[in-house]
Amino acid sequence: MSGRARLALCAATATLMTSCALLPLVSPATWLFQAVLLVAVVTGVGAATRRVPLARPLTLACQVVVALLLLTLIFARQQALAGFVPGPDAFHHFGELLQSGRDDVGRYTSPAPLTPGIRLMMVGGVLLIGLLVDALAVTFRAAAPAGLPLLALYAVATALSHGGADWVWFLVAAGGYLMLLLAEGRDRLSQWGRVFTGAPRAGGGDSGGAVAPVRTGRRIGALALGIALVVPLALPSLRGGLLDGTGAGVGAGLGDGNTISAVNPLVSLRDSLNVDQDRQVMAYRTNTDDTQDMYLRIVALDDFDGTTWKPAQRHITSVPDSLPTPTGLAGSVRRTEIETRISAADWYAQDWLPMPYPATSVRIKGSWRYEPVGRTLVGDHGQNTRGVQYDVKSLIVQPTAEQLADAPEPPASLKREFTKVPSSLPAVVAQTARRVTAGSSNHYEEAVKLQDYFAVDGGFTYNTQVQVGTGPNAIARFLKDKQGFCVHFSFAMAAMARTLGIPARVAVGFTPGSPQGDGSMSVGLRDAHAWPELYFEGVGWTRFEPTPNRGSTPSYTQANTPNGEIPVVPRPSLSSSTAPSTAPSTSESCSAALRKIEGCPSQSAQVAAGSGDDGPPWYRLLFWALLGLVLVAVPLTPMLWRLRSRSVRLASAQHAPSALPLARVRRGDRGGERYADGMGMAVLPGEPASSRATEVAVGHTLAVWRELTDTAWDYGIAPDDALTPRKAAERIVRLGRLDPETAGAVHRVAGAVEQVLYAPVPRSETGLVDDVRKLRASLRSTAGRCTRLRAIVAPPSAMRAVWAAADRWADLRTRWATRWTALTRRPSDQRGG
Repeated sequence: MSGRARLALCAATATLMTSCALLPLVSPATWLFQAVLLVAVVTGVGAATRRVPLARPLTLACQVVVALLLLTLIFARQQALAGFVPGPDAFHHFGELLQSGRDDVGRYTSPAPLTPGIRLMMVGGVLLIGLLVDALAVTFRAAAPAGLPLLALYAVATALSHGGADWVWFLVAAGGYLMLLLAEGRDRLSQWGRVFTGAPRAGGGDSGGAVAPVRTGRRIGALALGIALVVPLALPSLRGGLLDGTGAGVGAGLGDGNTISAVNPLVSLRDSLNVDQDRQVMAYRTNTDDTQDMYLRIVALDDFDGTTWKPAQRHITSVPDSLPTPTGLAGSVRRTEIETRISAADWYAQDWLPMPYPATSVRIKGSWRYEPVGRTLVGDHGQNTRGVQYDVKSLIVQPTAEQLADAPEPPASLKREFTKVPSSLPAVVAQTARRVTAGSSNHYEEAVKLQDYFAVDGGFTYNTQVQVGTGPNAIARFLKDKQGFCVHFSFAMAAMARTLGIPARVAVGFTPGSPQGDGSMSVGLRDAHAWPELYFEGVGWTRFEPTPNRGSTPSYTQANTPNGEIPVVPRPSLSSSTAPSTAPSTSESCSAALRKIEGCPSQSAQVAAGSGDDGPPWYRLLFWALLGLVLVAVPLTPMLWRLRSRSVRLASAQHAPSALPLARVRRGDRGGERYADGMGMAVLPGEPASSRATEVAVGHTLAVWRELTDTAWDYGIAPDDALTPRKAAERIVRLGRLDPETAGAVHRVAGAVEQVLYAPVPRSETGLVDDVRKLRASLRSTAGRCTRLRAIVAPPSAMRAVWAAADRWADLRTRWATRWTALTRRPSDQRGG
């Protein structure tokens, strides 16, 4: 194996070894097999193009084209032309897959399910890193900088992983990089010959090349790896940094008195509401028939910085057998204790445990911790909800409107913490809150008016396609545009409640879900929800529902009808098949009273049927055809150019005049390359001009010679322009191991070239075309299969096209420079002295 081939193999191996650090992130790990196949193919393409040889940019371009074709074949076959040629639809499909993959990364914790989007990101990312490493280490011969893309791949893997075996993946990745460096060092040493030698072998003799430096390099690499593993153990640990796991600070090593970091769990809530296919997150059974208020709460967001809401950094403790009584809940408030058994899906991995609020006890296996302020359970040592089953006892709290209206002021410490409003909050938020709640006599009336403002009479529209928005003006924009989903409504109401002095926070979780035939309840992705919780002394944290057409409006916020009863109206279906709608939540004919108690049916987006499909437009078909033609023609360009040049040279030589007196001609660079293309010849100044036919005959003779030397080049005998035609012919015969008949044909062509170049009365020869064909047949019969294939598909002599283009470009630049100089000369320079 050559040094360049060994270096390419080590580059591919280093990439795949580093990509092993991604294995803990996705389950199953079948994506790695596809990545291995694609990296191997692209590495093989690079090795083949470097043997031609092609220019470095062309080598990289061929690898990129092949990589794109392979990705199209695997991920966008149905959208591509002929199944592998990418067109506009294929690139659009790639964009959709990458977007869904990004959403899935934000939705799941590791190990995430191998969705199509994540698979494209994993395979495509490894393939891209493999291309960069191969280009840097092999094509451009710089193995040390190739460690940068490998480091980027490893950094991404470690940033998203929070497992305990990171040191193993570090060893694997570092070992691959050191192997690449050693391969490059060995290749560079081999170019100096047998200079460095090690100790003699046991059997005597030389050690065989650069053994000692390679052994020294291995020892240095092993020592460096050992230091990299041992030294961090003696240094203080810095947790919670940029590359910390996504476990939100709830990784390994948490004990009593530790804290849980502030991490926003709303990253994928909108994406969950907009999924094309609703997936079951969990199922539960409970001993109550009234499940409309049974929200499954994950975490409370109580830290408001003016830009967003997030969970504050809190102390966590061991999970007690019985959870303490909820803060602020008095004994006079009606309550009912229920029992619920919850089963989470195998793919659903969440650090916080979904539970009905407020829970009084939890029975669950695994490593879980308790956060008392939010009354939440959070996983420890990488624990999450994937496939867990647990039993929860919780309370259904049923306060009356009078109890909420008569609630006294909360404790000063609680009010101070949960009514904080940053100075960056736009003034319009507080102004709108005061305007909406004008005339209220207590905080309860203010809360109900805020809820009704968003859900009933404020003109707001439920729309899951609206972006969450960032910055201090996000809430102000929502109040102006009046379009959004649960995140917007809950954030805005909680912020406005705080400006009125009402303690408020935002809860994140799921609505009750939909009933199943077996008596259980199914909770899907589209049931993800956010709602505000307001604190009332004597009742505690109380749920409100400002989002129109979502969840259920609490009974303690509904106004009675004139006869004192709430009208019986059908409630909207909680089926998980009901997709979030971007249309207004209620029709214009629905009254405000019915909207308040959710008596109006939900509206789903209607998809109008098309008037007919006439197929793709003509310009798209034309684009596909042109793109396919380009992608097919580019790799075949060397072969096509070689076929054309051979045809032109040999066909023109058959019509050359014979036995004509020839003039002495001027020979240019590269042995009269212009004449090889059948172009005319220039006569030296001062010599008698010959006829056009004579010049053409000379050009055809030289064209045949060029075809003969190019044919030998295609089969591995590179031309040497420093040799005379006779010496060049002897070299071709010797290296090609030609039989006497073919050798005589080669010498006849060389003699004809010397005749037209050096004879006092040059004459043109006939039968030279047959001599060239005889040489080609002989070389083809003795060459190996790979050599024959390279001579056809990637002939080395095609480099003459690149040289010719470079010469033409240089001539063009020279002519333009001369003209520009003439145009910009000053008049005084043109008049002379």
